[in-house]
Amino acid sequence: MTKHETHIKRCIQIAKNGLGNTNPNPMVGSVIVYNNTIIGEGFTSPYGGNHAEVNAINSVSNKDLLKKATLYVTLEPCSHYGKTPPCSDLIIKHNIPNIVIGCIDDNEKVAGKGIEKLRDAGCNVTVGILENACKNHHKRFFTYHNKKRPYIILKWAETKDGFIAPETKNEQKPVWITNTFSRQLVHKWRTEEQAILVGTNTVLEDNPSLTVRDWTGKNPIRLVIDKNEKLSKKHSVFNTAAETILISKNNIDFSKNLAKQICDLLFEKNISSVIIEGGTKTLETFIDENLWDEARVFIGNTEFKKGTKAPRFQGKLIPEENIITDTLKIYKND
Repeated sequence: MTKHETHIKRCIQIAKNGLGNTNPNPMVGSVIVYNNTIIGEGFTSPYGGNHAEVNAINSVSNKDLLKKATLYVTLEPCSHYGKTPPCSDLIIKHNIPNIVIGCIDDNEKVAGKGIEKLRDAGCNVTVGILENACKNHHKRFFTYHNKKRPYIILKWAETKDGFIAPETKNEQKPVWITNTFSRQLVHKWRTEEQAILVGTNTVLEDNPSLTVRDWTGKNPIRLVIDKNEKLSKKHSVFNTAAETILISKNNIDFSKNLAKQICDLLFEKNISSVIIEGGTKTLETFIDENLWDEARVFIGNTEFKKGTKAPRFQGKLIPEENIITDTLKIYKND
């Protein structure tokens, strides 16, 4: 691994500290190196706060060193005014001579303009270091801006014999297929994404709260499909723990492609990522319209013999992992 690659890899590592908190901004990481030593680091603050480059520059105690340093960043520095001034202007102000960028920001507000501004100011700019890794890191941001929809994660648990729910149950609560460690991981995932979506039957049968209880972090926005207005305020998804958006006849046409309309609605609401947790009908709606990016599938150490079959789909399997008694398989939609 080259020197540039090592420092961009570090940028990606620290950028993850902003996961779930920077929307609609990308979670960028930046490090500043002088004489082969990192003298400053920063990642994107929660929306409205400083960008990664600003935090990295602010962390450098001896600002005179910036004039001889190299700034590394996962994504092209912005060149426009938003909630904060352009990062490229601050870099130029501090006379940082060398800039190394993981990937170009193809958001039309930037799209090479930041690089152009830096080069016009005399900076030596290198682009495309660990480019694929940086693009994957910024997958939510790129999906939102390029595909005009949120990054979509399908998630469910199924039994060893392929069922997502039993044929019958006695109580209005989930029948757990996975162990407590897998369920804790799901709560961690909820803190990382902007929203979580379920269908009517999931609310009626399980009465979930869709909040974060087994991990520290903020609750996602709850999205609930209610075509025939079967739900009431007594259900836990309507408590005050998190915002809930009802998807009904008031905001979509159920006679047309449902997944596409939901994506359009979420794009309008600046929601850049969503976990779809069920049920089977809702998951299959997105699978059938090929509107998904990842599928995270737990296989528990149990069998139902009868019940609701788990969704079927095709995707590229990433190496699976074991979580004690469970198996986690993650698929990418190619």
